[in-house]
Amino acid sequence: MSIEQLTVGLDTVWVLLAAFLVFFMQAGFGMVEAGFIRAKNTTNILTKNFLDFCMASIGFFLFGYAIMFGTGNGFMGLTGWFMKGAESGADVPVYAYWLFQAAFCGAAATIVAGGMAERMNFKAYLVYSFLISAFVYPIVGHWGWGGGWLSGLGFADFAGSAIVHTTGGVAALVGTIVLKPRTGKYRPDGSVRMIAGHNIPLASLGVFILWFGWYGFNAGSTLSVGDGEAISLVAMNTSLAAAAGGILAMTTVWFKSGKPDLSMALNGALAGLVAITAPCAFVSPGAAILIGAVGGVLVVMVTLLLDKLHIDDPVGAFPVHGVNGIWGTLSVGLFGQKALGLANDGFLLGGGISQLWVQFLGVASIALFVAFTMGLVFLILDKTLGLRVSVEEEYRGLDILEHGLESYSGFQIIE
Repeated sequence: MSIEQLTVGLDTVWVLLAAFLVFFMQAGFGMVEAGFIRAKNTTNILTKNFLDFCMASIGFFLFGYAIMFGTGNGFMGLTGWFMKGAESGADVPVYAYWLFQAAFCGAAATIVAGGMAERMNFKAYLVYSFLISAFVYPIVGHWGWGGGWLSGLGFADFAGSAIVHTTGGVAALVGTIVLKPRTGKYRPDGSVRMIAGHNIPLASLGVFILWFGWYGFNAGSTLSVGDGEAISLVAMNTSLAAAAGGILAMTTVWFKSGKPDLSMALNGALAGLVAITAPCAFVSPGAAILIGAVGGVLVVMVTLLLDKLHIDDPVGAFPVHGVNGIWGTLSVGLFGQKALGLANDGFLLGGGISQLWVQFLGVASIALFVAFTMGLVFLILDKTLGLRVSVEEEYRGLDILEHGLESYSGFQIIE
């Protein structure tokens, strides 16, 4: 075996291992979302998470990979449909690269389940899941990672704060606005009625799984084992940002409410992970702590803001993924270093506004495109299949009436 063959083999194992870790994040998403909602809807949310990856796999195989990585124009790829003639975007076999990217696609799709939890029609959800996986996410991915117009401008999103998380978070926001709040979430006088999640230990387990999987998400995006220092920096930054996000979210909610709320601390860690995903390879460990800390504060403040606006996001999908996807993308333009592979130093490091402007243009374009396309999808689904379940289904729980089984056999949750 030649040195070149050995190198390709090692890189392939590394990319596949990262893909397996990102796939395992689906379990993390499922546990977090199940824990943060009521027991009577647990089977429903887990079914959606499971089918998300199924839909993403088929949709990304048929259309998504071609749109994202095929030869085409600045907007979308036009070759490699059904993976015929498709080429790898890295120095590994195309099959390994497809699996890695399909796992990212599944993550973007499943973010939305939490934001629209406890009241969305399952049939409509399946259609949504296929469409975002096969078309919407791949177009955004082509812009930044597939040789599209944003990559030509020097836009930098190392592992997907914008491409994965802003896409999923904005889609969740648009969906929950169209869907409207859960029955009883806001009282006639406008005050908020607390609808507690049924299993905080389950949600905690989910966050640990996601944090673990995020090492594949971020460090795996190096796509090669050749630069151990770069991989190590990414992994270190990932840990520091998550830790800072958890601490600052807990501190912020403690100050606001008088209690160190575990659910907010959990979402704070996720916020830090989302925020560091774009800049993880381009910033110092000190900057990673600051980026994660800001993310932890943002997730608390935006969660409180959504309640004031009567936007019901049961698991915090938009505060975690949408807002912190935007923040993380912009932070590249603030703290990024040319010495670490960025086109320009960030604004706060004396590099001027050029990189920050490109980052703003990129994340704003992605957010607007996703808001328009997914808003159109949700409105069409609302007029055809119906986006929302009946009041009776919502009252009795989606597990019984949509799936015919309970997550916890032997009792039925009525309220």
